[in-house]
Amino acid sequence: MENSSNCIPLCSTESKKQDTICIFGTGDFGRSLGFKMLQCGYTIIFGSRNTKSNFLPKWAEVLSHSEAAEKSSIIIVAVHREQYHFLADLTDILKGKVLVDVSNNLKINQYPESNAEYLAKMIPGANVVKAFNTVSAWSLQSGTVDASRQVFLCGDDTKSKQMVMDIVRALGLTPLDQGSLLAANEVENYPLQLFPMWRLPMYICTGFTVLIFLYCVLTEVINPYATTREDTSYLIAISIPNRVFPIVSLILLALVYLPGIIAAILQLFRGTKYSRFPNWLDQWMLCRKQLGLVALAYAFLHAIYTLVMPIRYYVRWWSNKYLILQVTTNTTYPFLNYYAWLSDSYVALGILGFFFYVLLGITSLPSVSNAVNWREFRFVQSKLGYLTLVLCTAHTLVYGGDRFIYGPFYKWYLPPAFVVSLIIPCAVLVMKFIIVIPCLDKRITKIRQGWERNPSCQGALNTDINKTSV
Repeated sequence: MENSSNCIPLCSTESKKQDTICIFGTGDFGRSLGFKMLQCGYTIIFGSRNTKSNFLPKWAEVLSHSEAAEKSSIIIVAVHREQYHFLADLTDILKGKVLVDVSNNLKINQYPESNAEYLAKMIPGANVVKAFNTVSAWSLQSGTVDASRQVFLCGDDTKSKQMVMDIVRALGLTPLDQGSLLAANEVENYPLQLFPMWRLPMYICTGFTVLIFLYCVLTEVINPYATTREDTSYLIAISIPNRVFPIVSLILLALVYLPGIIAAILQLFRGTKYSRFPNWLDQWMLCRKQLGLVALAYAFLHAIYTLVMPIRYYVRWWSNKYLILQVTTNTTYPFLNYYAWLSDSYVALGILGFFFYVLLGITSLPSVSNAVNWREFRFVQSKLGYLTLVLCTAHTLVYGGDRFIYGPFYKWYLPPAFVVSLIIPCAVLVMKFIIVIPCLDKRITKIRQGWERNPSCQGALNTDINKTSV
C-alpha cells in the first residue's frame, strides 16, 4: 500500500516499516492509530477479546491477544488501566517486547504511580514506553495538520524509545523525549491540565474586574440616584466597561513588572541570589507572560469601546444639547489652548502606549521570541515594557487633568476610578526608579553574578559537599 500524502516517513530504512505492529484495544483511539499507521506503510494486527468485532474495518486482521502478541515486537496497549489484568496471562509472551502505553486517567494523580510504571511492574520483562497519550483519536482521523504535532514519550530503554520515536516521525508527528519512565506521571497529567499557567492571571483579572466594576457602579450609578434621583443605569453598558477595561489593563501591566522589583529588593536585603524566593513570588513570576497577554486583551477592548463612543445615543444627545444651549443663550464658548493640548496629549499617549503594548504581545509569541537572541528579547520585554507602563500611566494622568483636585468628582468622598488605577503603576515606577540608582543597580548586578555579602554559609555548604564527594 502506498503511503498517504499526510505521512512523512523518516525511518532510516524501509525494512523498519515492514515490522508488524500489534495494537491491544479496538476502541476509537486504537482504530484511529491503526488506520493512520496502515496509511504510512506499517502492517497492523489487532489483539482483541472479540475477534469478530463489527467495529473494525474489513482491512484489519484481528487475533486473540496471545496470537497477536507473538507476531509483533512492538505492542501498543490502547486500553484503560482498569483493563490491564489480561496482560498478566501474557507475561511470558511479552518478555523482551516493547509495550507502548497510550492510556490516560480521568483526573490528575488518580493513582499513586503512573499507568506506565504500573504496567512495567506488572510485566517486568517488557520494555515499557509511554507515548501517544497527548494525541486524540479525532486528530489522527482528521490529519496531523489539524493535530497537536508534539508527542511526549519516556522510557527506561533507549533502544525501545528510539523505535517508538521512528514510528512517531513516520506518522508526521514530532517526538519529544522526556527521559526515563519516572517522567510518565507528568506526561500522563499533561492532557488533563486545564490552562494551568492561566489560572492565577485569570483569578487576578477577574478579582480586579469585579472590584473596579462595583466601584464604578457605586460612584456613577448608585450615588447620582441616591443624591438627586438621576437614573444613570445606562452607563453600565458602555461607559463603565470602558473605564473598567483600561483600569484593569493598567493594573495588570504594573503587576507584570512588580514581582521583578520585589525579587530585586529581596536579593538586596539578603545579599545573595542563592536563597529561594517565597512560593507565591515564584508562581507570580512564572505567570507574568499570561498576565501581560490578559492586560493586552483588555487594552484591545478599551480601544474598541472608545471607537464606538461617537455613535452612542447619549453622546449624540449631549452634543446636540450643547450646541442648542449656545444658540439659545447666544453664547460662544472660546477655544482654550490648554484643553486642546490636554486632549491631544491624552490621545497621543494612548496611541503610543497601545502600540508598544501590541509590540510586547507580538514578541511574546514563540515564533517571534525564537527569532531573537536573549538580549533583544530582554530589551523589548523589559526596557520597552517599562516604557509602555510609563506611557499608559501618563495617558491616565493626562486624562485626569485638573479633575484630580475637582471636588464634584469625589462622590461620597471616594476618589474617581482613574485615581484608583494609578496607585499600583505609580508605586511600581517609583520603586523601579529607586533600584536603578547606580549604587543599588551595581549591587544587584553583582549579586546576580554570584557575589554574596556573607559567603560563609555558602562556603560551608560547598565544604560539606566536597567532603561528601571524597
